Amino acid sequence: MARIAFILLCHRNPAAIIAQAEQLTAAGDYISIHFDSSADAADYESIRSALAENPNVVFAKRRIKCGWGEWSLVQATLNAIDAALESFPRATHFYMVSGDCMPIKSAQFAHRLLDQTDADYIESYDFFDSDWIKTGFREERLIYRHLFNERSQPRRFYASLGLQQKLKLTRKIPEDLQIMIGSQWWCLRRRTVEAIVAFVRERPDVMRFFRTTWIPDETFFQTLVRHLVPGREIENRTLTFLMFTDYGMPVTFYNDHYDLLLSQSGLFARKISVEAADLREKLGALYVSDKVDFDISDEGRRLFNFLTTRGREGRRFAQRFWEKETTLGRSRELMIIACKKWHVAKRLVAAINTHTQVPAVDYLFNEEDTLLPDLGGIESSLAKRGRHRRAMMRMLFQHFDTDRMVICLDTASLDLITDFHSDRATVRALEIECSFDDDYLIGHAQRVGLAGEQTNDATFARLLPTIRNDMIHEREAIRDADFDNAARLRETASLDENAAALAQFLRVSPDVARMLAETPHLFVD
Repeated sequence: MARIAFILLCHRNPAAIIAQAEQLTAAGDYISIHFDSSADAADYESIRSALAENPNVVFAKRRIKCGWGEWSLVQATLNAIDAALESFPRATHFYMVSGDCMPIKSAQFAHRLLDQTDADYIESYDFFDSDWIKTGFREERLIYRHLFNERSQPRRFYASLGLQQKLKLTRKIPEDLQIMIGSQWWCLRRRTVEAIVAFVRERPDVMRFFRTTWIPDETFFQTLVRHLVPGREIENRTLTFLMFTDYGMPVTFYNDHYDLLLSQSGLFARKISVEAADLREKLGALYVSDKVDFDISDEGRRLFNFLTTRGREGRRFAQRFWEKETTLGRSRELMIIACKKWHVAKRLVAAINTHTQVPAVDYLFNEEDTLLPDLGGIESSLAKRGRHRRAMMRMLFQHFDTDRMVICLDTASLDLITDFHSDRATVRALEIECSFDDDYLIGHAQRVGLAGEQTNDATFARLLPTIRNDMIHEREAIRDADFDNAARLRETASLDENAAALAQFLRVSPDVARMLAETPHLFVD
């Protein structure tokens, strides 16, 4: 059976470290602790004293001062690994954690998962070809020598880098290595860790190279594992659930995140707030429990992205010049149906196609599978349609040989609606106002990936009000835009009121408008 030796790097909060070590070893696992040498000596002594009688705890024999982005973090990890290898011969896996990490599954669940697959769990993407690095330096991390800490000695760091760039003092990457990059929160098998330690002794040239790279904890183990282990034995993912904000900062979890964390696919989560005492206590108890049935929906990252982007308005980029200067045509009339419930708008579109001579197209800018004619490739993806939307509409007008057309847009597409209204063509809008009950909102959340089949009621209780408010906000934003030639179809309106709205929108006779308003099951979910 799997037995985990946790490799813990920490520098503060001795009480939390003691509790973390006791919780993880209570299930029969081990822990090797490196406590930063620059931290308070009294804190270190209190940790050693409290854990002195625990045979499943060991401390790195050599402590060093660690700095973000430095080789010191890798060296501290290697020191803790050496202590763990020597002290825990029965450890089958080595799992990298910090003081901010806590388990989100039981030890039984974790051991069973590791027993099922003979593999190393570590993110390792090609350093140069992947997009793992979103911003900042890329090759500069490797080809220049970084002798100073970027955070504590920024002036020296950038002066040294600038001098090397000016004098072109670059260096070669070891030829037999493919540099990889990924999260530093890995879980490796014993034989892999032993192979890394042997490699470290045998290849001083590689050690010299990595010692002066920048942020080597994201490249050192990731590169060596790929170099030493067959690809079929590597799971390219981390077992630690973590998220980052738009600004590259890790998201912190608090007491009310317990249910959310348990529904993620990872074994551990980071970062758990130091102040979240209840959460830490519950997660510590979870690890030693016999719980193995977890409802994993894994919606955490999608949910976080959705919740943190609410309320952001405006465009990130300006329109391209050809979008600004082109027009649908002065003589043409584009009629836009804006509706959140796509099935409602599609029923109306089907009725329009049946009872009028006006071509009507479903959500062509929102739905990839919308049935469209061959337009030379511009219709092949949502990205192309949106990027060349006016050209796309001109081609559709030409294809249908008409000057009048109806399209559907999601109410979230205010930017598209606004763009079309700025055209010299005549543009009309019909907003369909629908009610949103909980069943519809749950289905919507599952369709767009904010929730899964196993998402629990507590998560939905927090999520549904946000989704409902978001939909209402979209509707109100369209009304606030105060577009010309705007009409509204309402689920709660009378047949006569809706017929009048359709007559105004489509410029059809009252009889045809009434026929459309009487479309069977128009508003039924």
